[in-house]
Amino acid sequence: MIKQIEIAVNPDQVDDSPFILKRLCSKLKVASEDIWDWKVARRSIDARGRRPLYRLRIDVYIEERIPALSPPLSTMNDVRARPEVVIIGAGPAGYFAGIEAIQLGLKPIILERGKKVQDRRRDLKAIQQDGEVNPHSNYCFGEGGAGTYSDGKLYTRSHKRGNIQEILELLVAHGASTDILIDAHPHIGSNKLPKIISEMRETIEQYGGEVRFGHFVTDILIKDHKVTGIQCEGHDIIPASFLILATG
Repeated sequence: MIKQIEIAVNPDQVDDSPFILKRLCSKLKVASEDIWDWKVARRSIDARGRRPLYRLRIDVYIEERIPALSPPLSTMNDVRARPEVVIIGAGPAGYFAGIEAIQLGLKPIILERGKKVQDRRRDLKAIQQDGEVNPHSNYCFGEGGAGTYSDGKLYTRSHKRGNIQEILELLVAHGASTDILIDAHPHIGSNKLPKIISEMRETIEQYGGEVRFGHFVTDILIKDHKVTGIQCEGHDIIPASFLILATG
């Protein structure tokens, strides 16, 4: 049996497992040996009173264990020989679309006008120190998109457009802290974001997807109301039957 309850604890008690277990037993009126497992499902800070508190929403497993879950990348297979889908943009939407495509058995070809996240640093330095702006690699354009060098807040008002938990688990699989799985206002941190972005690219490439930098899309070719190809500045036409716009 699984029960979900909420408790409030002081900041110095939030990681005190024996104390929390005792609180759970008291609130549920069960013996400690009846609680086989428990996990924090949501954690938030309540600063309305004189002393701040942590409010914990906890899933309590009574006489049963937490079920084993499949790793978030367990459904990934090699897609090198699979049908291709072109994705324009290597920001969060583009990379998550690429991973989803691989999970569905499609080969993503991601086109990005800018540079890899590590190489963007030089262009940002040129902006800050010399006032020189590369129109294709700057704070807006390049791997990871405009949010790569932000503080990494993860916030959405919509809970009806997809599995948000799956997104968070994918971020954790690529280096984000497990805290984002339970925090009411999850936050990755600007110091971690660039590494996570590059790890996501490596996953896409590992399973046969492609990420092509320096590909500035200038035209989408259409015939008989169907996409037939993508024209990039300075490159040959890329044949395409399926296209996802993830341009931010």
